[in-house]
Amino acid sequence: MNEEILSFVWRFGYYESINLCTDEGASLSVLRTGFKNRNAGPDFCDARIRTDGVDWVGCIEIHVKSSDWYQHHHETDPAYESVVLHVVWENDQPVLRSNGSKIPTLSLKGLVKLSVIERYHQLIHEEDEIPCSKSFGLVSDLQKFSMLDRVLLERLDKKAEQVLMLLETNQQDWEVTAYQWLTQHFGFKLNDHAFSRLSRIVPLKVIQKHRNNILQIEAILYGTAGLIPENTEEDLTSADYLYLEELRREYKFLSTKYRLQNEQMKPHEWKFLRLRPAGFPTVRLAQLAVLLSKSNGLFSSLTSPKKIATLHELLNLEQSVYWQKHFQFGKKAKSKVPVMGKEAINMLIINAAVPLIVAFSRNRQQPELLERAIGWLSEIPAENNRIIRAWEKLEMKVKTAGDSQALIEWFNNYCSDKKCLNCIVGSALVRS
Repeated sequence: MNEEILSFVWRFGYYESINLCTDEGASLSVLRTGFKNRNAGPDFCDARIRTDGVDWVGCIEIHVKSSDWYQHHHETDPAYESVVLHVVWENDQPVLRSNGSKIPTLSLKGLVKLSVIERYHQLIHEEDEIPCSKSFGLVSDLQKFSMLDRVLLERLDKKAEQVLMLLETNQQDWEVTAYQWLTQHFGFKLNDHAFSRLSRIVPLKVIQKHRNNILQIEAILYGTAGLIPENTEEDLTSADYLYLEELRREYKFLSTKYRLQNEQMKPHEWKFLRLRPAGFPTVRLAQLAVLLSKSNGLFSSLTSPKKIATLHELLNLEQSVYWQKHFQFGKKAKSKVPVMGKEAINMLIINAAVPLIVAFSRNRQQPELLERAIGWLSEIPAENNRIIRAWEKLEMKVKTAGDSQALIEWFNNYCSDKKCLNCIVGSALVRS
């Protein structure tokens, strides 16, 4: 037994309620179970009960044992003075308020419908990645799509919260926040940390002073990233040798001018293994340099377009001539290095542009911006990964990035942790 199943039983009334009494012998009627509290404090708020004909409005606290009240130190928290009923599985110790009065207790052991507990245990002990996969087809499409809508909003809110935390760090500067947030996502997961660190070392104002000189932006980025080779290889072409020498010269001057040399990153911070050459951080840095040089105001460029085609045009990045012929310094490619591909552009829109506009929507209380972000997701094809393929086996229709983002959130935060009782589908199967 655990608090999660007890909260579920209480919330949906899966216990014998005829001639219900508190453990103290008072008659008990549950008029309103209350609302699940997602924050600190008692488990359910604004509940209404009737004991011996007297109505009480307040909070409900759930525990496996009544003694857990003292184990969790609720007796010292004023928030728990509003508890009107203590719902437990086993009453092993009376619980008193600060004024010495006893909090009424309801023991559910012996009152709970065992079929509910059995179905719950069947779910959480399933070995499939999606615990309800064997019975998923028994749930209505309405319940599935309701959960899909819910988890999409949860995912967008979670990412927006990360943006807002970054905004707080940047003292409410949206432009700097957009620069750091977008740069981080040029790492495409594997190099997110390195790109994020680079964006915090190199101030946006330094980049902006050299907007019209792509070579200087590249020198700042590659030099600070610690990726410019210290020694020149002997078999370099004259063009390669010239480019490297120009980068070294520019970085030496600019790093001294802006005091960047003391924070220079190490080459080992950048990951190349398990990446296709077109996704090497050296290539992505070249594409980032192009974006920083051509965009006058990143935040506005990423959040103001009403049509997703405008974002695709902005992020359709062709790197400088050297990086059209090289994947790494001094190593010439056999064929032309691809520009930023459509799939990569879509990932930047999903992971960078959409969270930015959702965060701005929350910050400014403009719900129409949230609708725009969801509209963008509906125009991008669904992602294709292991999680999405698992859902497709259950005949979930995955057409857009909105669908795939929702299903990723559903899987990661409900299925993987087996939070079936917090899931619309899981709770429906337990209740059935």
